[in-house]
Order: sequence, then structure tokens, then C-alpha cells
Amino acid sequence: MKLDPIVTSLLDTDLYKFNMNQVIFHKHTDLCGEYYFKCRSRDVVFTPEMVQEINDQIDHLCTLRFHHAEQDYLRSIRFIKNDYVEFLRIWRPIREYVNVFLSDSGELDIIVNGPLFSAMQFEIYLLEIVNEVYFRMRYDYSELLKSAERRLDEKIKALNDGTYTFRFAEFGCRRRLSREWQDTVIKRLASETDKCVGTSDVYYAMKHGLTPIGTYAHEFVQMYQGIDSIPLAYTNYYAMKDWYNEYEGDNGTALTDTVTTDLFLLDFNRSMVNNYTGVRHDSGDPYQWGEKIIAHYEKYGVDPKTKLLLFSDSLDFDRAQKLYDYFKDRAKVSFGIGTYCSNDTDVEPLNIVIKLQYVNGRPVAKLSDTPGKSMCRDESYLEYLRRSVQFRLDREKKR
Repeated sequence: MKLDPIVTSLLDTDLYKFNMNQVIFHKHTDLCGEYYFKCRSRDVVFTPEMVQEINDQIDHLCTLRFHHAEQDYLRSIRFIKNDYVEFLRIWRPIREYVNVFLSDSGELDIIVNGPLFSAMQFEIYLLEIVNEVYFRMRYDYSELLKSAERRLDEKIKALNDGTYTFRFAEFGCRRRLSREWQDTVIKRLASETDKCVGTSDVYYAMKHGLTPIGTYAHEFVQMYQGIDSIPLAYTNYYAMKDWYNEYEGDNGTALTDTVTTDLFLLDFNRSMVNNYTGVRHDSGDPYQWGEKIIAHYEKYGVDPKTKLLLFSDSLDFDRAQKLYDYFKDRAKVSFGIGTYCSNDTDVEPLNIVIKLQYVNGRPVAKLSDTPGKSMCRDESYLEYLRRSVQFRLDREKKR
């Protein structure tokens, strides 16, 4: 079964890939990165035919370039700088950086290895490819589409009849059912409701005249673990400092949980609190997290109602509504909803990720607020990182 091209534009990715890449382009071009794929869903089988199709799709991906209209669109985003767009004019995905194969145990393996500014761009494209190949080749796609259409109709009705009263951004490109279905979802949510404030997918933001939304991901903080001169327990500080220096307070929503929110708050000092417009939740109990963040703002005399709480951890619309009702009178509240927009069918969606695991040959890791979301190929390093984080937390408590 040969599929049509899945990725047809290099803009078909999350905005934060460009945001992070611009900082790397300006400050850290000496870093090399190694990324690994993981399927967290149980009992998922990728066949040799699927792997061949995935490889064929990557071959096509690596023929793409940024067109003039796409470059102009990137320039129109207020915090994307012209010299970075000029770099993207000559940048291309390099096929030799990606290796896809079935392991001896029959699991899908994907490894991306190359200069970090280039290797990091593959993540979303690859997830889009893997997800669509799997669902088109494993199931009757027409039946999946019928169930997706039915569920989208129900969501739109609930967004318009007062069942759901919150506003949100569509964050669904990495685990979408298909490119065509994500297009339909974004178009309908934006045109048939007044609740969708934008999308993380830059291509569809351009196509549908929406706001592209995103700041940075865990990999941005993780990469500082690979820089010799930076102590492990201070990576948030240096990441946020570089981010502020690059964007000068624009594009300022900070991600809290790369090496636990408790550690993040040690570096989210008065200056950072004032410089950043808000924070994003992506693991751990969202209610406890929200209370912790609000208390942190109040400690510095900042009115939480002036700051954004952005929730993005495996949200569906019912969970988002409950969070909105709980926090709406205490802070600005918004949501990034991904899979439950772009791949909500009668079949369980895949839980697939591609994570940064090495920088300049050194292991790096995420220590999220949900232990099961941690991913590291070097257990001894993961334990060392935990001890480093705990040492600083314990030391700060004694002061």
C-alpha cells in the first residue's frame, strides 16, 4: 500500500520548533543532538511494510525546501528574525541524519543524529509520518474518519451550546490521524466556533489565517545538560536567560517541568516572573501545579490574574472545562489540546514520542512531575540528575 506524501510543507510542524531553533542558531550552533523514538502504547506492531513506507515518506520529506511564501510568512511572525529566515532559505532536512528500522524484538526504532539545529527539526515531521502510516495501513481509514467526524460534530456542538466555555489552541499535528483530517479539524474549529484561538501548526496557521502558538519544549532545557560549563541543577536558569535575551520578553511562556516544577521555581525569580507572561503545565497533578504557581506569583507580589496558566498535558475537553472552572477567576487560563482534536476516533490513539537523549555525546534527560514520563537511555545518568536536583532543593530549604 503506497501512500501519498504525508508532509508536503516544511511549515507543517509546531511553532516552537522554529522558536527553539532560532535560539540555537544564534547561540549554540556547536551542539550535536541524538533523538530516539518510543511508542508508549502497548501491543502495537509495526510491520516491515509500514517501516518501508515510513522510510519512503522520509525520503520525500528530505526533498522539501522552504518556498518564498513560507519564508515571508515566517518573517511576518513578530519574534522570528530575518537572519534566521535567511538561514532557513538554505537549510534542508538531511536524510543521512535519520535511521529507521525494526529492532530484533520487532519494535520500531528511529534514531536522529546530527547538528542539534538540524536534528531537532525532524521530530514533528517523523511523528506525523509514523502516526499516519500506522493508522492508514493498520485500519480501515474510512471507518476511522467516520468516527472522527462524529466526535468532532459533538465537540463543536458542545463548544457552541455552552457546555464548554473555555478558549484553547489546537496542538494536534504530532499525533494526528492524517494531514487532511487535521486540516478539516482546524478549519471547522476556527470557523464554526469562537473558542479556538489558534494552532501550533505553522502551516495551518498560515493557510487559515490563525495565530501560530508555541514557545519552547523540554528539549530546549535538556540541551543545556550537555553544555560542560552549566551545572545540571541550573539548566532552567540558563535556558530562561537565553530565551529572554533572544526574545526580550516577547514569546514568553515558560515550561516548568523539564527537571521538576519545584526546581524550576527556584530559578523563576522576581525578574523571571516579571519577564515571562505565564507558564505551561505538561505533567503532574494540574490542580496542585496551579496552586503552586499562583502561590509563587503571590510571593513576589504579582497578581496571578495578570499571568497565564497554559495547560497542555493529555487534555480532553471535559478535563479542560473542569480546570477552567477551577482557575478562571484566579488567573488567565488557556489550553493546548492535541490528540483529542486531531485523532479522536473509536480506536485508541498511539502514544508516541521522539525525545532528545544525548547532546555532544553526553546523556540528557527529562525529570517530569509524572515519573512515568521520564525518558533516558542511561539509568546511571538519570539517577545522577535526580540526585543533583534533590541536592539543590534540599540546600535551598535550609537557607
